[in-house]
Amino acid sequence: MLRRNTRLRREYLYRKSLEGKERQHYEKKRRVREALEEGKPIPTELRNEELALRREIDLDDQDRAVPRSIIDDEYAGATLREPKILLTTSRNPSAPLTQFVKELKVVFPNSQRMNRGGQVISEIVESCRSHEITDLILVHEHRGQPDGLIVCHLPLGPTAYFGLLNVVTRHDIKDRKAMGKMSEAYPHLILDNFTTKTGERTANIMKHLFPVPKPESKRLITFANRDDYISFRHHIYEKHGGPKSIDLKEVGPRFELRLYQIKRGTVDQSEAQNEFVLRPYMNTAKKQKSLGV
Repeated sequence: MLRRNTRLRREYLYRKSLEGKERQHYEKKRRVREALEEGKPIPTELRNEELALRREIDLDDQDRAVPRSIIDDEYAGATLREPKILLTTSRNPSAPLTQFVKELKVVFPNSQRMNRGGQVISEIVESCRSHEITDLILVHEHRGQPDGLIVCHLPLGPTAYFGLLNVVTRHDIKDRKAMGKMSEAYPHLILDNFTTKTGERTANIMKHLFPVPKPESKRLITFANRDDYISFRHHIYEKHGGPKSIDLKEVGPRFELRLYQIKRGTVDQSEAQNEFVLRPYMNTAKKQKSLGV
């Protein structure tokens, strides 16, 4: 099993290395195409390749005109089966952390919670692979307060590391008695303001934690990005009277996420390449936003 995983990972990294070469070749064809369309001379550095590039441009169809990124190949088969999630914590979890993970189990359909015990990360990852778990979620704490969440897609990654802030559990929300019993229907998703490349990647990681809902589902889960802080909200809605009369109730939990790292590998691979690392203290003339505008 270990040799197979190593081989699969090596094949993925090799295909990823080819992506840069394909992008450079695409840029050459784009410059030649623009020169031909505008009636300008071919750039000097491309004249030796002009005939070959023209031949490829003539043969390109709509699908091949733009190079296809393989960065999301990890999710290529995600639509063929529903996600299967394992939730666990850091060692010796406190009562608030245990309660929070129990509520996350209700948030994510098809999830199961496991007591960490003395297991190391590599053992948990191998166990998930053998049981065809699609995603592993680890929740960490600091002095009894949940402060970190790791989402690891299996079997090859990626792994997203989030800071966890302003956690309010379901039992701490006002009027919780009016919520009633929690619905277990698959929820609809709202992903707001994930416009950059990193934002699209983050939204892709989050949305594949949820199966496709039925149209009549009345659960609603929102990931709203504001200044790189992702607000998580969980609601149910009911229609009263006319089609525009909707009663929206928050059922919790609620929290904020702050993405600080994405790795092209699983959580147990310390040598995995970084895809994104948050650097909030860079001296820039204008504040850089990683996830959205």
